[in-house]
Amino acid sequence: MTFAGLVDGVIVPLFDKGVIPLLYAIAFIMFLVGIVRYFFFGGEEAREKGKQLIIWGLIGFFVIFSVWGIVKLLLTTLQIGA
Repeated sequence: MTFAGLVDGVIVPLFDKGVIPLLYAIAFIMFLVGIVRYFFFGGEEAREKGKQLIIWGLIGFFVIFSVWGIVKLLLTTLQIGA
């Protein structure tokens, strides 16, 4: 088995169908929990924690989306995992 075969047959499907959706789900859940804490829990401390969770959820989305876009660009450029 070649490196390209390993990447195409094992690593790309593992990340496409497992790791990346899990990371998106975690970022989305953080975002939703932040919204709930910000709007529905009382107190300034809860609002601040909710605001932080919203920001970190959005940063997570941005980082995951950016990194995965770069990976897809490299895989396409190298013609691996088409």
